[in-house]
Amino acid sequence: MPGIDATAVNVALPVLQREMHAGADAIQWVVEGYSLFLCALILVGGSLGDHLGRRRMFLLGVLVFAGASAGCALSQTIAELIAARCLQGIGGALLVPESLALIAASFDERRRGAAIGTWSGFLAATMAIGPLLGGWLVQAVSWRFVFVINLPIALAIVVVTRRYVAESRDERSGRRIDWSGAAIVTAALGLLTYGFIVLQGTHVEMVGFAAVAGGLALFGLFAYLEHRVSAPMVPLEIFASPGFAVANLYTLLLYAALGAALFFVPFDLINVQHYAPVVAGAALLPMILLMALSSRWSGALATRIGARIPLALGALVAGLGFAALGFAGIGGSYWSAFFPAVLLVGIGASTFVAPLTTTVMNSAPLELAGSASGINNAVSRAAGLLAIALLGIVIVSSTHQALRRSDGGLPPAVRHVLEKSSLLSGRAPDRGIPRALRAAAQRSVDRSYAIGFRDAMMTCAILAWISAGIALRLVRPAPA
Repeated sequence: MPGIDATAVNVALPVLQREMHAGADAIQWVVEGYSLFLCALILVGGSLGDHLGRRRMFLLGVLVFAGASAGCALSQTIAELIAARCLQGIGGALLVPESLALIAASFDERRRGAAIGTWSGFLAATMAIGPLLGGWLVQAVSWRFVFVINLPIALAIVVVTRRYVAESRDERSGRRIDWSGAAIVTAALGLLTYGFIVLQGTHVEMVGFAAVAGGLALFGLFAYLEHRVSAPMVPLEIFASPGFAVANLYTLLLYAALGAALFFVPFDLINVQHYAPVVAGAALLPMILLMALSSRWSGALATRIGARIPLALGALVAGLGFAALGFAGIGGSYWSAFFPAVLLVGIGASTFVAPLTTTVMNSAPLELAGSASGINNAVSRAAGLLAIALLGIVIVSSTHQALRRSDGGLPPAVRHVLEKSSLLSGRAPDRGIPRALRAAAQRSVDRSYAIGFRDAMMTCAILAWISAGIALRLVRPAPA
């Protein structure tokens, strides 16, 4: 279910924005609200599984996720949709870490790499279904059915889990849950995200800087308190493993690039390249199919030769794909402009995803499997959460600079409307532009947005290449 949401919802966003007449900031919160609660509470979700039972928390997460999906489908305003997405994030924070923790508890280290590879492959398979199914539902029925499809899946999960999955927990657990830490980190991430989104505006606002400063201060408070509480949300002993610390730094940078790219590419394809939603969904299919077909193989390969080379090579190739996306231009053939870039990102991702997960789980004590999974998932989700908001600043700033330099032959009044708009999604605003001039205004936005999109994708490429260097320098090579 999170796999489908990771891709299908992004494809639906441009259409959802038009139908609900939502602003750029509100449409970001449809994704950011979900990611905020998912990454902030995923650590608690992992700990709850260790304490109360991983199978039990997994099932609870599935039920909450399904109920929130129904709320998303029934929402009548953008505020209701954002609230339901936040609840969906809470459900995801329970089910996502427990899925990996159940695998870690069920397989020994010798077989765990292949098992996690299979897990990655199934995740990639649902991600492959997501864009196509989501694009078709948006185009043929309604964006609401993107959320309805979670309901029958949830029913099947509950039946299979209750019948075939054994319960497991950390038998040492008798500690309290660090709810104060969870509240602080949620507020910190929320303030940072809000601040970055405010700073995407066409004018600098001090409230944005104040929110960012407040978020950083709360992170400092969180780190201070985690050293002193008896039952920390983040058990610090887990970072005694250098492999675990390095793997999470790698995750932070690379998943920031991947999360931002998956968010912005559908806007470029639908609003700027003018692809139909189902075609935009199909455009990402080569990347996800590669992940689905090769994840089990790459997980087993990391077990045999070590994770260092797959992690470095995967990040390097993915970075080349992000750079190619940035220079796709406007109006070119999909096969020459986008297909090579999507293929490169897919090859890179299929090379690093399973080895990274295996490295994280193998470098943590088995009794902290839920916490290890939760920390790594929190890092990957927080990376995407903050990268979307931060790279939104890059896109908006570069797009407006390009717009000011261009001469699209538009009247001053229309140019003024465009300059006052965010243009984060690459779509000219509905209001303030006469119908006769809308096509010309959109063409001007298309040309400018292509430059902003290029700068954002090059930033993603740089993050991926830094990750490759980290893997080469800091990940321990496999023993001879």
